Amino acid sequence: MSYEFSHPAMNAQEKKTIVFTALSKKNFFLRMLIVKFVLEKKCVPINPFMLFDYYLLDTVERDTIRSANNNLVALANELWVFGSISNGVMAEILQTIPTKKPIRFFAQESEDEGGFSEISKERLVFEDGMEKFKEVLERV
Repeated sequence: MSYEFSHPAMNAQEKKTIVFTALSKKNFFLRMLIVKFVLEKKCVPINPFMLFDYYLLDTVERDTIRSANNNLVALANELWVFGSISNGVMAEILQTIPTKKPIRFFAQESEDEGGFSEISKERLVFEDGMEKFKEVLERV
């Protein structure tokens, strides 16, 4: 069958890397800047706070959101971590490690511009109680 249909989306079929953006709730306010950054890197972002806000304001059981989130981590081609390592971010990292998918770490370098730079594991910042996982991340 042949259809006569025209829309700009029909010409935007380029395959791109799908990136799950892991970020602490402390960096919730950066969610849109993170999406912009990933898009500018020619990748497709999956940002949990853009999809589920903060647990959909508790209108859905938190484990339902966690399960949906874990499925998205599994579907992504890469995991990019933005900012500090919280317990939720560590769960996403630990889910990704066995898959051997790339895991990259970023810090906000310019607050005015919302600019992010890739950082080494030596520069990672851990939230309270998460420092004990530093050795795990050194092996990633």
